[in-house]
Amino acid sequence: MSETSTIRVLINQAPHDLSLGATLADAVRQAGISAPFAAAVNLQFVPRTQYAQHTLSHNDQIELISPITGG
Repeated sequence: MSETSTIRVLINQAPHDLSLGATLADAVRQAGISAPFAAAVNLQFVPRTQYAQHTLSHNDQIELISPITGG
């Protein structure tokens, strides 16, 4: 793959290479996280219904956050 066909993003502060045109749904699959979780791209919450439509850009910062339970 050439440099122009991939983008580098950070998922929970770890670098990942994705195909150009990748969506947040692609990043979630690559991260291997399972529900429940919330997602934010560049500190902006993205609703689960928008993951497949939210196209990522080079250097986007993705946070996948699982709820913490307990007392």
